[in-house]
Amino acid sequence: MNDPRNGADPEQALTVAADGAVRIVTLNRPQAFNAADEVLHGELASIWRELDADPEARAIVLTGAGGAFSGGGDLHLLQRMTHNTEVRAAIMAEAADIVRGMTSVRAPIIAAVNGPAVGLGCSLASMSDIVLVEEQAYFADPHVALGLVAADGGAVLWPLLTSLLRAKEYILLGDRLSAADAVQIGVANRVVPTGTSVGAAIALGHRVAALPPQAVRETKALLNQAVRNAVDSLLPGALAAESASFEEPAFRANLENMLQRKSG
Repeated sequence: MNDPRNGADPEQALTVAADGAVRIVTLNRPQAFNAADEVLHGELASIWRELDADPEARAIVLTGAGGAFSGGGDLHLLQRMTHNTEVRAAIMAEAADIVRGMTSVRAPIIAAVNGPAVGLGCSLASMSDIVLVEEQAYFADPHVALGLVAADGGAVLWPLLTSLLRAKEYILLGDRLSAADAVQIGVANRVVPTGTSVGAAIALGHRVAALPPQAVRETKALLNQAVRNAVDSLLPGALAAESASFEEPAFRANLENMLQRKSG
């Protein structure tokens, strides 16, 4: 099967392609490892409403262009959020939209984790309904190690996917989680060979799309009820705590060190 990402418009930070009833959503900043700048973050906040309004969309594949799924938040955006409270508030509002959109969109989301899924990338995978991860890929949530509260998905959802002790270990320490270990602890469904995740996800998408649509929608809604309850209960306070992290000296120092290493 042809990879629809090959025809992605390089000028678009997020692209959507149709393969029958399957919609392929691609994070399209490969030169930045698909890290979310303001444009990409904003599009991630709105795309789920658009897909929910598409009557022909029966399944969604989420992946990244190039060799990464997503490298997390763009460092320059994080720097702007540190010094501009209006930008920070807007991004936090979008973060809530991303979480609520992904966990309530009616069509099942199949994540094709084609490379590193770090920070926000790790959260995007955790909010998907089926997660395929390529054998060379890995997950990591370095929010806490950087000095930020892990609010945009991981701390809310990982305890529903794996044991609380496992969630605490990987989110507090920020260690890399290999593809095989991700499947073993329950934050991914299966490991696939390098270069095959998108094709495998599209194939799964067509299997889902061929099922009776009302049964799929309502069953997914039932399965996600605990997820939505957790989001409603925890997300506002979590995002407020993460926003406060931007004022912390430890985070500001860590971010400055990362920016200096990047520029050097």
